[in-house]
Amino acid sequence: MGMLTGAPNDRDSPLFLQHLRDPEYRGLIDTARDNLELGVSALVVAPLSREVRERKLFDRAWLGVGDDVEIRVVWVYTAEATARQRILERGDPNDAYKLAHWDEYRQRRFMPEGESCIDLLMFDNTAAGMTDNDALLARIVG
Repeated sequence: MGMLTGAPNDRDSPLFLQHLRDPEYRGLIDTARDNLELGVSALVVAPLSREVRERKLFDRAWLGVGDDVEIRVVWVYTAEATARQRILERGDPNDAYKLAHWDEYRQRRFMPEGESCIDLLMFDNTAAGMTDNDALLARIVG
């Protein structure tokens, strides 16, 4: 990204989102699948909002997994002001473009509703405490 945009930590520019995001995330999903094929559990953490919108994370053919694989998808959300404050506080260079173009970024934020919520484990992280975390873990583990 540094050579393409001058910003080596860019993960939010239109160039990244249009040309590099999908292959990067596909690699993440493929790595998880490879681990599952070896009998190793996999936990994938990423902002997979497109994949949630399109229900790809429940599509076993798209994921490349069989019926023997348990799939749990957690949608973690928080209030916009809380999200922005946490992003500022973590000081991650990957967030620079996002913060500099917050109005563009905030338009990509969404809350699943209707059919896109089916089978999603929803988790409000705005003010979650240990009890909330433990309850989510219990839902994930089943």
